[in-house]
Amino acid sequence: MFAGILLPSDFSDCSAEAARAARKLAEHFGSRITLFHVLDEPAAMDPMFRGEVPLELLRARMEQYAREGMTAFLAAHFGGLPGVETQVASGVPYREILRAARETRVDLIVIGTHGRTGVEHVIFGSTAEKVVRMASCPVLTIRQGGKEFIRP
Repeated sequence: MFAGILLPSDFSDCSAEAARAARKLAEHFGSRITLFHVLDEPAAMDPMFRGEVPLELLRARMEQYAREGMTAFLAAHFGGLPGVETQVASGVPYREILRAARETRVDLIVIGTHGRTGVEHVIFGSTAEKVVRMASCPVLTIRQGGKEFIRP
């Protein structure tokens, strides 16, 4: 049923819960998983957030963090599971997730949601919410704490 699953990850506990769900689905359906991480450059490149750190150094640190995070996340959640690919992109997270879903032709996106509400939601927005609204394939959201919602 799900030949390909896209798993966007920021390496958080919330993403770990989504990884557990994605792995269960992959084992059940024999799916390939694409573990996907987005370097959120638009926010990180803003001088207000980066301070006096030179752009080249900041970009190198972000890429190093992504490589280390991807390696650790793979080992922790997908050891022994065949068919797991990794991708890293730079840009606006929800846009890159939607692009990757189209390009890799996945049948399902499994994404963690932090469940932010109120002011936090207004300030940070919700990548998962945007993906749910705009994806052309089904999206399984895993809310921190294990509550799941599937949008057909």
